[in-house]
Amino acid sequence: MNTKYEEIVDVDAIGKNDNTRNLNEILEKAKNEKLTPAIKNAERTLVIGIDIQKDFMENGALGVPGSHKDIERGTKWIYNNIDKISQISVSIDTHNPFQIFHPCWWIDENGNNPKPYTQITSDDINNGKWRAVINPSSSIEYVKHLETDGKKTLVIWPYHCLEGTEGHSLENQFANMIYFHSVAKKTMLQKIVKGQDPLSEMYGIIRPEYSKNNLINVTFLNKIEKFDKIIIFGEAFSHCVLESVRQILEYYENNMNITKKIYILQDCMSSIPGYEKTTEDTFEMFKNKYNINLVKSTEFNL
Repeated sequence: MNTKYEEIVDVDAIGKNDNTRNLNEILEKAKNEKLTPAIKNAERTLVIGIDIQKDFMENGALGVPGSHKDIERGTKWIYNNIDKISQISVSIDTHNPFQIFHPCWWIDENGNNPKPYTQITSDDINNGKWRAVINPSSSIEYVKHLETDGKKTLVIWPYHCLEGTEGHSLENQFANMIYFHSVAKKTMLQKIVKGQDPLSEMYGIIRPEYSKNNLINVTFLNKIEKFDKIIIFGEAFSHCVLESVRQILEYYENNMNITKKIYILQDCMSSIPGYEKTTEDTFEMFKNKYNINLVKSTEFNL
């Protein structure tokens, strides 16, 4: 390409609020690149970026240690493979303060909200340790289903990705790269908005952790089928990436022709501290059971 990586991404500005690159100038350069239009790619490749938003950067409300280097490696990989990437899809974690995983949803017997990273069990609720401020019956139902169906415990997270705030936005330098790709390859960037249900967490991009309506993004699942390679990275490796991959794999568990097309860029995402070992073990299980590919961005090219 004629445009240098450094003209698109300022690695020293990753995670900062201000974009040090002029996006209009970047997109003008993209327009002048002579890349193969995405529709003419012989092999169709989809890149899925999971929750690469400011609040998940190291200095964000729910910062993931290592995320800045993840973005640097991820944007370099996109740049180095840009002409062979047919489409990029990104998920946008989208919340409001009053959601079941945020502090203000719960109080103790003294009226205090739980601290971030507090775990709330159904026993805690039954014993009066924590009480839901609104929708108490639905709240206990959710926590019970989370424990029995998902084998998880409700975690109270810091307020994060609140719709319309700075932290909700895509990380600037990542945004520079994916919009550059969109214009240069003449293809639409797809955004998947998730996490708006007040009564459920939604780590994965396919479905909430629990929903009475059994909501599932079949449209996106059907879209995945049409690609020859599916590349996935984002934040956090231990939560939203892991659950997104799990949900895709469980849907296609009887179709290895789909699952073997999935490539995980392991060095372009990091775990929330304390979850590293279980995350690595889970992805090794995914590899063995579903034949997905665990790769490093520095060693894998399209």
